[in-house]
Amino acid sequence: MESDHRIAGTEFLYLTLTSMMTPETVVTLGQQAVEMTLMISAPLLLTALVIGLVVSIFQAATQINELTLSFIPKLLGIFVMLIFMGPWMVNAMVDYIQRLFGNIPGMIG
Repeated sequence: MESDHRIAGTEFLYLTLTSMMTPETVVTLGQQAVEMTLMISAPLLLTALVIGLVVSIFQAATQINELTLSFIPKLLGIFVMLIFMGPWMVNAMVDYIQRLFGNIPGMIG
């Protein structure tokens, strides 16, 4: 049996475990873990991607070939994104872990 939960506007299906562990349950738990990992890492990775792209376009336009030029802007961008998105990331992880740990008694029978 599945129930809908919303995390920051994104729908995820989570198992309400009422029986023993089955292969489908294990696959679903793994899928949810991968989805949560992607959802939490996406803001930081996209920030680094965008900043790296902008810096590389700047380097190409000015013909500056310094490999360490993009490091500080990426570091600052990720830090700023972590400040803004950090509370949401922590809340999403805590919610996921609480549901996962709350389902443990149903998993072991």
